[in-house]
Amino acid sequence: MELSKLIRKNIASLAPYSCARNEFEGEARVFLDANENPYNEPFNRYPDPLQRDLKRRIAEIKGVRPGQIFLGNGSDESIDLAFRAFCEPRVDNVVAIAPTYGMYQVCADINDVEYRKVLLDENYSFRAESLLAACDEHTKLIFVCSPNNPTGNAMPFEEIVKLLEQFEGLVVVDEAYIDFSSQPSLLTRLEDYPNLLVFQTFSKAWGSAGLRLGLAFASEEIIAIYNKIKYPYNINVLTQQQMLDHLQTPSQVRAWVAILLEERARLAAGLRQLKVVQHIYPSDANFLLVRVDDPVGLYHRLVGEGIIVRNRHSVRLCEGCLRITVGTPRENDILLETLKRWEK
Repeated sequence: MELSKLIRKNIASLAPYSCARNEFEGEARVFLDANENPYNEPFNRYPDPLQRDLKRRIAEIKGVRPGQIFLGNGSDESIDLAFRAFCEPRVDNVVAIAPTYGMYQVCADINDVEYRKVLLDENYSFRAESLLAACDEHTKLIFVCSPNNPTGNAMPFEEIVKLLEQFEGLVVVDEAYIDFSSQPSLLTRLEDYPNLLVFQTFSKAWGSAGLRLGLAFASEEIIAIYNKIKYPYNINVLTQQQMLDHLQTPSQVRAWVAILLEERARLAAGLRQLKVVQHIYPSDANFLLVRVDDPVGLYHRLVGEGIIVRNRHSVRLCEGCLRITVGTPRENDILLETLKRWEK
């Protein structure tokens, strides 16, 4: 892969905005560079635009180098930047499995980039050959969400590796749910594949969806392009500090994951006993895709009880399905008790 051939010409020649905090590292006594109000510390100061302290801690936990990390305002920023950095509007295209996370297509549409869907098979899986067959000389990105949303299953590791070895563009592997899966993360292969771009998030296993902090991992060269075109201060002071504090207790996250995996199995077992449930698909995530009788009617009845699930009936290959997040034991009990009561 030649990165210079993938990056958009205007991005390659772009002179990025540079703030004083970009140009300075170390301890300073007096800050007179950014026209800040000197009062109301610590909120009066702009945040570190490169989140250096936070990246150093993440690097220790994830087993990568700080220069291989990009932090975005949720994973959606990382997705959007992939289009803005590498896809020429109305010229280039991207290929993705379907069904999958909807923001890939939304970002493609916003950036005026053709989005090519390749349907998964009856087991919600794919073969590399199918995705590669949809590519041409203008395909810059292939998106694979694993474990996939909304199907819940991990994609075959060996097929992703085939894409990395045979595709000349970037392979984007979205691992938002990887902490709930027995399949290994692709982070261990960053050194092997310079065309690999891995997304993760603190929104799921780390219980921090409200902080809006997504992660992208890639070679230093790709991360440098991301940093070149991102907004200067994209991660605020409160998010950086709160996440630094949270990262001091990874054992708590492991405990949460263990509970959620137990609850996933218990919730699935309870749902199988219900007449309304036709099928529960295998899950490597913190949710279940469940095929039911009358999904639209059931969805609205649950809403009427103050129970919110996701109706996926209109999604191709997910007809008849609801997506149910694994909650606390009490939340899961409320759902099961409500459904059982209706069957009496």
